[in-house]
Amino acid sequence: MSTKDGLLQRHHFLLRRLQSLTGIVPIGVFLIMHLTTNSTIAWGGANSRAHGDGWVDRAVSTFQHEVSFINDMPLLLLIEITLWVSIAFHAIFGFMYVLSSSNNMTSYKYGGNFRYVLQRWTGMLGIFFIFYHIATLRWGWSWAIPGQTEWSHEFASSTFAAAIQGSTEGYTGLGLLVSVFYFLGVSALVFHFANGLWTAGITWGLTVSRGSQKRWGYVCAGLGAGLMAMAWVSVIGFATLDYDRALDAEMGRSHAEQTLPEQQHKETVTQASNEEHNGG
Repeated sequence: MSTKDGLLQRHHFLLRRLQSLTGIVPIGVFLIMHLTTNSTIAWGGANSRAHGDGWVDRAVSTFQHEVSFINDMPLLLLIEITLWVSIAFHAIFGFMYVLSSSNNMTSYKYGGNFRYVLQRWTGMLGIFFIFYHIATLRWGWSWAIPGQTEWSHEFASSTFAAAIQGSTEGYTGLGLLVSVFYFLGVSALVFHFANGLWTAGITWGLTVSRGSQKRWGYVCAGLGAGLMAMAWVSVIGFATLDYDRALDAEMGRSHAEQTLPEQQHKETVTQASNEEHNGG
């Protein structure tokens, strides 16, 4: 018995549940929040309180507001460390389980076996995608981005669009590959989470009967469909976003935020002056 197999067998109950738990909290919760934020590039135009006259302008403004809110959060570094530790734990032990287990896909081509194999591959693709996504857009590895566009949280929409399109002037060949990679990556993460959420019910002993597993499967499938829709519209939204228009919207929003306090100050002074004049 190898050390790896011995560790998994001796602590299988605890490790399997911790590995399942980290996939739900905080990774799964963060995935939901992240996709909700990114999908505002598609539906944010419905936000009537956002700066801008057109749908695209309001969508860019809404997305920028959400990104700025996240980057200004207190204890952001602690949140990121917690998330990365959870991802590392989930990925390492998930990979160990993959190496120590087998499937009967070739003998019995049941849907459960197919999902089991797909869970493996989407997990590995998902980890690679997460690393690329964070390294290029958070750690500043611009050399790995076609066109070497540096993402900026102050100009989130325009720089993200340029990063996955390959340049600030529209699509390039490598940019198209990056967009396809993003599409596959987010799809893999959503399936891995939704299917993992279903198996978590079995792992934790919450769905024992076949009927409960079927009902929980409907819930997970519905959640997965909703998240997949948000994932796809996010990628499509940024992949088709015009860089110059997004930049203009961001500059306009930035200018409005800078002039708003000045305008409020002028209105306050004017109001006080009028009150003093009327009182005299």
